[in-house]
Amino acid sequence: MKAHLIAVGEKPPAWVSEGFEDFRKRLSHNLPLHLHEVTPGIRGKGRDAVRATYEEGQRVLEHIPKGAWVVALDGPGKPWSSEQLAQRMAHWRGQGRDLVFLIGGPEGHADEVRARADESWSLGPLTLPHMLARVVLAEQLYRACSMLANHPYHRA
Repeated sequence: MKAHLIAVGEKPPAWVSEGFEDFRKRLSHNLPLHLHEVTPGIRGKGRDAVRATYEEGQRVLEHIPKGAWVVALDGPGKPWSSEQLAQRMAHWRGQGRDLVFLIGGPEGHADEVRARADESWSLGPLTLPHMLARVVLAEQLYRACSMLANHPYHRA
């Protein structure tokens, strides 16, 4: 099983790239994680944010591998604890399908993306910068894999 992160946004700051890469490397044996960056829609004065979100959504959908289980990171999604995420991970492994995690743009996910998602996950009630959400996602995936492997990384 492989995992993919499809994220709207390009050229993250160095601290995001370094943090994400650190956990991506740690995950490489248990859950190879591939990042696919999607170009954000054009926003600004006189631009239509709804159209920008729709265009982002179309690019996101193009990157989803066929047959993958899709989890949209979304504010209204289910807030899982680390332990619950580990349980979800065990379930996903049992399916034998690749995993795809989605991080949307400034206005969130397009309706078409939400409709394609098999489930949605909320990282909590705080509004996080989307670049930071990449690092949090990678760390939590590593924590879940560590818990399933009885590795001491997670100490509740």
